[in-house]
Amino acid sequence: MTGGRARTASPRNYAVDPDQWPDARIAGEPAAAVVQTIARRLAAALRERPQLSLRALAAQSDVGRQTIGDLLAGASWPDVLTICRLERALGLALWPGSNATQCVHD
Repeated sequence: MTGGRARTASPRNYAVDPDQWPDARIAGEPAAAVVQTIARRLAAALRERPQLSLRALAAQSDVGRQTIGDLLAGASWPDVLTICRLERALGLALWPGSNATQCVHD
């Protein structure tokens, strides 16, 4: 399996208190903290744009609504294409430390 054993558990499962995702402290898996940051940024973008539903974002980004929901819930490990498509649709960087122009522009 790509990603090795770390991917057998969801990012949320690396939270000290998974019920507090995406605000819980992460223990033992640095990649889960990256997914947590992406989930926080995505949730903030959706809060700032109340007119943008998950269904509308899915249509704009060509990322499935369930995939977006799973990312927000910490239930899945998003791939680079998913993050790039979401960044392009939102016009902002989700990946920690990324240059927003990498995925935002054609």
